[in-house]
Amino acid sequence: MVFSSLFFLCIFLPVSLGLYYLIKNRSYRNWILMLTSLFFYAWGEPVWITILILSTFLNWFLALKISENRGNWKGKTVLMLSVAENLLILVFFKYSGFLAENINHIFGSNIALKSVGLPIGISFFTFKIISYIADVYRGEVTVQKSPFKLLLYVSLFHQIMAGPIVRYKDMEEAIDSRVETAGLFNDGVNRFIMGLGKKVLLSNTAAKVAENFLGTDYTRLSVLGAWLGIILFALQLYFDFSGYSDMAIGLGKMFGFTYKENFNYPYISRSATEFWRRWHISLGSFFRDYVYIPLGGNRRLKIRNLFVVWLLTGLWHGASWNFIIWGLYYFVLICVEKLFLLRLFERIPGIFSRIYLWAAVLVGWVFFYHTDLSQAFGFLGIMFGGNNAPVSSLEVSIYFWNNAAFLMIAFIACTPFFKRFSQKIEKCGRKGSLIRGLNSFVKPVFNIAVLILSVIFLAGQSYNPFMYFKF
Repeated sequence: MVFSSLFFLCIFLPVSLGLYYLIKNRSYRNWILMLTSLFFYAWGEPVWITILILSTFLNWFLALKISENRGNWKGKTVLMLSVAENLLILVFFKYSGFLAENINHIFGSNIALKSVGLPIGISFFTFKIISYIADVYRGEVTVQKSPFKLLLYVSLFHQIMAGPIVRYKDMEEAIDSRVETAGLFNDGVNRFIMGLGKKVLLSNTAAKVAENFLGTDYTRLSVLGAWLGIILFALQLYFDFSGYSDMAIGLGKMFGFTYKENFNYPYISRSATEFWRRWHISLGSFFRDYVYIPLGGNRRLKIRNLFVVWLLTGLWHGASWNFIIWGLYYFVLICVEKLFLLRLFERIPGIFSRIYLWAAVLVGWVFFYHTDLSQAFGFLGIMFGGNNAPVSSLEVSIYFWNNAAFLMIAFIACTPFFKRFSQKIEKCGRKGSLIRGLNSFVKPVFNIAVLILSVIFLAGQSYNPFMYFKF
């Protein structure tokens, strides 16, 4: 089940909210939330729910043992056992085929692995469990005595499919003592609708136009067509994933949970280093706190630590060489920036660093999009005038001008313009009753319009998955 579906919007969410708020008892509300979350996860392929439940209960037991033996060799041994068990499950389902394929290629063997499918969101809930186990060992959280409360944390339908990667320590108190308020609920509805609009109205529109330039016959693709195609893919990916994160944060607020931000307008960055402080923040902070710093961080073997983090970042996104190259591409960029580029950017006008960032990110998205590396390099060649590609074509001009208004709106939506404008209106509203009245009228009308348009767009689509579901 996906957030951007009519079944979720018209049936699942209203029923879940109704059941939740009909019951006043906190313990019963947790049970309602857990059961509806398991139903949500099992909607597509019920078989994978067993992996989720068994993994949670096993790690609940191991966490108890870690807590009992924290500070001695037994606790450390159980910690390593738990992390290894979680990573083995992830490797088996996500990477076994990739490993077998490469072993066969290198050694000429004939290892045949039958595909068992990929449990949706396995990377996200595996990392959530690992963060819980590690924090119990560090003493940063109190071990959860109830396996069902831990299952609630792991399975919450708000963010199980595609994040953000919410850590247990950020939810520990809310599981037992969260407070639902009308204001929080209203904020959640507004945030959810904005995320839905990002996905349905912006991301899906960008995807529809981009498919005319990406994954096509590149022998007929022009230079400007390649750039337009990858720009549209960059917009599609951003609005898809940040839209999902907005919807997840909004859903959390409706049920009394507050999740940290996962995106902070990454396309306004001035370096790749800054970009990754703003893009998929929960993943970056996970690798920082559980890989980079434990390896030594900036204190020792800094380059090695960065290499490991970016290799894992690439692999986390998919079992394919294009993702590994994409991750290591950012490793090189960030190393170069730390060596001299960041200091150079401080001395020159900001426009140059922003152009660099956009060019660098778009080159990276070429590898992210193409699983076939020969296609990726061929596409890059066209982008930079190789392969005898024409500069432009009539088709590119038609698509550009037909979608000029959309592109303008999409680019503005990548910046904090609308957010700052809304904040200024609210600030003015505190000083004048007329502006306050207009703001209280316009904002709900705008949200209702976005919701209605999104539902209309969804009515003609049978399935509308988020791109990060496959990760």
